[in-house]
Amino acid sequence: MIHPTRLRAMARKEWIQLRRDPRSMVLAFALPLLLLVFFGYAITWDVENIEIALVDHDRTPTTRQLVVALEASRLFRVTHRPDSEQAADRLLTRGDVKGALVIPAGFTADLLGQRTAPLQLLVDGSDANTATIALNYAEAIVGRFGRNVVLRGRTLRLPVEPEVRIWYNPTLASRNMIVPGLIAVIMSIIAAMLTALTIAREWERGTMEQLASTPVSRLEVVLGKLLPYLLIGLFDVAVTVAAGMVLFDTPLNGSVIELAVLTLLFLTGALGLGIFISAAVKSQVLATQIAMVATYLPAVLLSGFLFDIASMPPFLQGVTYLIPARYFVTVTRGIFLKGVGLEVLWPQALFMAVFAVVGLGLATRVFRKELSA
Repeated sequence: MIHPTRLRAMARKEWIQLRRDPRSMVLAFALPLLLLVFFGYAITWDVENIEIALVDHDRTPTTRQLVVALEASRLFRVTHRPDSEQAADRLLTRGDVKGALVIPAGFTADLLGQRTAPLQLLVDGSDANTATIALNYAEAIVGRFGRNVVLRGRTLRLPVEPEVRIWYNPTLASRNMIVPGLIAVIMSIIAAMLTALTIAREWERGTMEQLASTPVSRLEVVLGKLLPYLLIGLFDVAVTVAAGMVLFDTPLNGSVIELAVLTLLFLTGALGLGIFISAAVKSQVLATQIAMVATYLPAVLLSGFLFDIASMPPFLQGVTYLIPARYFVTVTRGIFLKGVGLEVLWPQALFMAVFAVVGLGLATRVFRKELSA
């Protein structure tokens, strides 16, 4: 049976210890915001101002209009105009440009004559992501330009005119996807690292003898140590959410209350995992290292934050079901971008509830007040 007075006393004791530890205070209140700002600006998949070389053998007003269309998109920027393909190849080899557009002689005549008008785009494939995006963008821009030139001054209409609509992230801004996922990843790391110091700190400072002499149960110790960090975690999430909306203009289309409730579930499990690690190893340094390895790499690599889970090998896809950050990343993106709630996110809520129960259960089972443990 949990006694409210003892639980409150344990929570107050943990808060006093936390206030006396400057490192933990920085970790609790400053690091989440710093990580959000740093990674929010550093991680991006948006590609702009791709530097290309232009080899124009046609030299007509039409080819100049094509170059204007490329640069007007703000995706490409012509920085070099070599006279030959060999010179463009040397620029690519040295890394001076990311691509080279070669326009052959007779391009305009073929285009206006409704004949096949070939173009050559050479792209530096050492950066596969940028190369793929550049090719797709260039194909779309050149295709639209060629269609407009052919139909200019005519009454012809295309048999199919596609109308593309993008839901949830109309501008395709990568920060709108990165920031919500980043909040989930940061909190999974910070939460486990904070509580990884709690039990180990009692053993290293020799205060476990005093704790052992009290009538406080193991569950009351675990919950008492968890409560202050749970409030800190909710505060950190509120700060990072506000920072994401202000600094990165990330939309929050869903319910703040549902986000808070689901965050509470996730933090309970993450904090319980940290207490479990702390109770198991009884060393602050070792507990911090284990917490970092157990949360950082899985949260970044296997949560769907950076890499699409569906593209992973089947074995790794199975492993991701054991990563709690996977569910919280889905929750944050769903609430931020799609505006959905528990009617859609209930499977993630169920998994996080199980994670919370398991985390608290492991922490309570492993923790021992006995000095011989």
